[in-house]
Amino acid sequence: MRIIRLFLILALFAPVIVIAQDERVFSDIEAEKENQGVDLNLGADLFSRYIWRGYDYGNSPAVQPNINFSWKGLSIGAWGSYAFSKHSIQIDDTTVVDAGNYSEVDLYISYTYKWFTLLLYDYFTQNGLNPNDGNKYFDYKNSTTGHTFEACLSFDGTEKFPLRVTAGTIFYGDDKGKDSTGIYGQGTRNNFSTYFEIGYTFNIKKIDTDLIPFIGGIPFGSSWYGPYAGVTNIGLTVKKSIPITPAYSFPVQASLIANPQSEALFLVFGISF
Repeated sequence: MRIIRLFLILALFAPVIVIAQDERVFSDIEAEKENQGVDLNLGADLFSRYIWRGYDYGNSPAVQPNINFSWKGLSIGAWGSYAFSKHSIQIDDTTVVDAGNYSEVDLYISYTYKWFTLLLYDYFTQNGLNPNDGNKYFDYKNSTTGHTFEACLSFDGTEKFPLRVTAGTIFYGDDKGKDSTGIYGQGTRNNFSTYFEIGYTFNIKKIDTDLIPFIGGIPFGSSWYGPYAGVTNIGLTVKKSIPITPAYSFPVQASLIANPQSEALFLVFGISF
């Protein structure tokens, strides 16, 4: 976890959604709304980059498996991301650290009532060099744990008004405030990093395509998102299903994403299975 913390600190000073994660979780929730019964979903996404809320994790294409159980508004699921190649972190002009293959496993539980969804996430990043060593999954002590717990509340909109508003706050774990030198993530107290995002879906029926502009930002600095308040994630997602057979379509999407704080720009392509 020390390597991951170092990566996050460096990202504050150097150019660096999950559309992958957030889109998948909300997609499963939307499917559960339609079923309103017991359902089990499983699948995988393949993305050209793992970009989450404006930041690149792993600098590599990634496969992202998922499994979700739902019943009458309640959803319980697991989501993961595994990079195809190794990545390195540049410490300074002369030092580069091998961070291995980025890998992450997250658990979540959500409850949906009408247009509102409450979610609890447990984010966990494994040791990229040796998943069987280093960061311990069953260490939940606040000062040493590699887990990060976040509570999110989302307004999911209606069919006629498909606006989505999401607010999330990290309340426990690997999210610390400033140290004596003013660097986020190196202090001892929880930072309660908070993120807001708004998106709206425009459906173009003639070509059966969704256009989803979105904008997200933070009210104060964080080692997760950026050193000061402002927009950290803005862009446009285009989603479309490509027919393969009369009974099966192939969902694809592309997103153009900018992070004004890090002055980074990403063009991401994804396929769902």
